[in-house]
Amino acid sequence: MTTTATRPSGPADNRGARARAAIAAKTLRTDRWWFPPLVTFVGLAAWVIYATVRVFMHKWYFVEDYHYLTPFYSPCLTDRCVEGAAEFGTPLPSFWLIPEAAFTLPFLLLFRLTCYYYRKAYYRAFWLSPPACAVPDAHGKYTGETRFPLIFQNIHRYAFYAAVIISLINTWDAIRAFQSPSGFGFGLGNIILVGNVVMLWLYTVSCHSCRHITGGRLKHFSKHPLRYRFWTFVSKLNTRHMELAWITLGTLALTDFYVMAVSAGWFSDLRFIG
Repeated sequence: MTTTATRPSGPADNRGARARAAIAAKTLRTDRWWFPPLVTFVGLAAWVIYATVRVFMHKWYFVEDYHYLTPFYSPCLTDRCVEGAAEFGTPLPSFWLIPEAAFTLPFLLLFRLTCYYYRKAYYRAFWLSPPACAVPDAHGKYTGETRFPLIFQNIHRYAFYAAVIISLINTWDAIRAFQSPSGFGFGLGNIILVGNVVMLWLYTVSCHSCRHITGGRLKHFSKHPLRYRFWTFVSKLNTRHMELAWITLGTLALTDFYVMAVSAGWFSDLRFIG
């Protein structure tokens, strides 16, 4: 026996078919769909405020005794940099609107802003476009990422290369921090710096652009076994890209706060060696 689906009753359109049922409610979702975008809004806003304040404080970013340099000020490039913090010279003037890491911060911000996960996060949380699945967009018109300024989201693959360079610089900072006045040194600050660098590398490598670079253009994996293995590794990390995005925000803030606290003399670094 066969059954025939019936159309809902309603006014007929010009072709004689029934029109779609009019639903007055903006969404039929009854769960707390607004909670995730609210948490994202609060989390991202808090981090941006903290990072902005720290970048323009121009102090408490370097611990000379243990060579701890916060990632927010690396590399330190203005002539305002304290002695020992400027590994690459000081080509920039000390105007207060110019951050110490003026050459790297814009690229770091660009990499985060154009990240596929972060796009989803701030589109939903800040622009309500859309705020959640099965919830209408707050904007009456949708143009995607084909017009200014969102068309610049397409440069994410190039921002990835800049992020790799920045990660290398942060790695160098973590290595330099093992040098104490008496030689080799190791403290809690080293653990925090190295942990932050590891998380930054995992976030950077798990990027969709990295996955495409490693294996996206290959037609025969069998002819490129090494690239296939790395592509497989990146693909596994890619499934954790969202978690790594949030973890690195936390490790960046923690690393900066710890260096600031030690530099300001709020407490001393816990030393294990040296």
